[in-house]
Amino acid sequence: MKEIIAIIRQNKVNVTKSALAEAGIPSFTCRRALGRGKKLMDPNLFFAIMDSEEAPSDTIGEYLSETNRLIPKRIFTTIIDDDQVELVVDTIMEANSTGNPGDGKIFVLPILENYRVRNGEITTEVY
Repeated sequence: MKEIIAIIRQNKVNVTKSALAEAGIPSFTCRRALGRGKKLMDPNLFFAIMDSEEAPSDTIGEYLSETNRLIPKRIFTTIIDDDQVELVVDTIMEANSTGNPGDGKIFVLPILENYRVRNGEITTEVY
C-alpha cells in the first residue's frame, strides 16, 4: 500500500474531489494548510507589477504578490493499493495543473504497517 499526499491550491478542492471520485478513489482526507514553495521570485518582476499599482487577480498575480507570506493551500491524503498509484497521481495532476508556479506537489510514501482501531488488528507486512 502507498500513501499519496498532494498539496494543492485551495480553489481546486472541488475539482480534485470530483476527479478522484470519478477515478474510483472515494476515500481521502482533505485539510487546510499554509505554506510556500522554495522558488524565489525575481524582485524586478515584483517591483514592475507594483509600479503598475495593480497585480493580476489570477494565479500569476498570487505568485507575484506573495513574496514571503504563507499561502493558503489544501492537503489531500489517501491510502491506496500499489497498482493505483499512477492513476491517483495522474488524476490529481490533471485536475490541478494550470502551468503556473504554485500548482502543488505530490508525495508517494510506503505504508509499512497499519492498525485497525476497532479490534486492534495489526498488519506489519510490507505491501
